[in-house]
Amino acid sequence: MDFVVIDVETANPDSSSICQVGIASFQDGELVDSWVSLVNPQDDFNSFNVAIHGIDEDQVGNAPTWEEVFPEVHARLRGSIVVSHTTFDRTALRKACGRSGLPECEYTWLDSTRVVRMTWPQFSKAGYGLTNLARHFGIEYQAHDALEDARCAGLLVLRAMALTGLSPQQWLARTAQPIGPTAPTTRRSRSYPEQVTREGNPEGELSGEVLVFTGSLTISRPEAADAAAAAGCSVESGVTRHTTLLVVGDQGLPRLAGRRKSSKHLKAEQLIAKGQPIRILCESDFLHLVAQSGT
Repeated sequence: MDFVVIDVETANPDSSSICQVGIASFQDGELVDSWVSLVNPQDDFNSFNVAIHGIDEDQVGNAPTWEEVFPEVHARLRGSIVVSHTTFDRTALRKACGRSGLPECEYTWLDSTRVVRMTWPQFSKAGYGLTNLARHFGIEYQAHDALEDARCAGLLVLRAMALTGLSPQQWLARTAQPIGPTAPTTRRSRSYPEQVTREGNPEGELSGEVLVFTGSLTISRPEAADAAAAAGCSVESGVTRHTTLLVVGDQGLPRLAGRRKSSKHLKAEQLIAKGQPIRILCESDFLHLVAQSGT
């Protein structure tokens, strides 16, 4: 019945720029230990990331770097089933370790979004963000704090375990199975050859995400859309109130001096400022995510 949950916050769209990490440990159905640390990402802070989690350069000035904090993280994760809400946090760990020259450590990962989607049918395709789930289940929760996110995800796993009778080990096997019978379909925009759209594979790890590309990618837009759809993302040509992911070509990242943000990027930031939970990813993070999903 034991597992640990990890969550991170990042300074900018590059997931390796971890500025906070939180870990919640559960034993015998109870939260028994929690740990959180600010991290100096040694990188620029994006104003929209700061607006979301409230952490800025001044707060992390004396914080340990990822290389310095990782031994504590590893000691808390090793030998345990490690829960993350979506695959983004595990990607951040791997990229941060690679960036710091640390050896990549393998953990036994359990995705709490798949646990939720398989336990409660109303969340099988959408609505499985932590804020919405906490509101639905009456969990007291402060969004976008790494430890709070970890604690909330852990409490959701506990609820799923109580309802289904499945242990964390059994959930590992269950989440490896299909969620539903629906087969993926593909569609293409007729307006511009590069503005391709796709419907996501419902069994993909990123199922339920609505993704938009912007900027110049290192691979063709149709190839990127195919990879995203296979991983579960629905791909749209423009940013709307349904968008959950914006993938920015690496050379279009706002932290690169002298680069101008696209209209899609600016619209996404406007929606984020109004409270829409859009995650902005750099292209390399996107490619890492789809590679992890087995596409």
